[in-house]
Amino acid sequence: MWQTYALLSAFFAALTAIFAKVGVSGVNSNLATAIRTVVILFIAWGIVFATVPLREIREISRHTLLFLVLSGMATGISWLFYFKALQIGEASKVAPLEKISVAFTIILAFVFLGDPLSVKTIIGGVLILGGALVLAL
Repeated sequence: MWQTYALLSAFFAALTAIFAKVGVSGVNSNLATAIRTVVILFIAWGIVFATVPLREIREISRHTLLFLVLSGMATGISWLFYFKALQIGEASKVAPLEKISVAFTIILAFVFLGDPLSVKTIIGGVLILGGALVLAL
């Protein structure tokens, strides 16, 4: 089941790159990111209000909230750089290079979360890294 969501995420991420590349032409990339973020804000909160009991929002711990805020900050910074890269680069090169984040995630998950680092994971990460570099450069 998680694979279906991951594939849908990948598909919509691809649409994001295409739509964003067209959308950033003629406008400041930071402004484009802000507009995109407002749309995401309304969609996300709309889904929350439609599906999540309000008591669940009040029960979020400070620890969880801290890391969700940090994640949001990292996402925002990532989007700012991504939109700037899309504005000045080719989408077919920017998107694969951005996917190097997978290799970074593997390393960071091993260091900070204790995720296992198997031979299969290392080979997969290296192949993703190599493929992204081949496509981007």
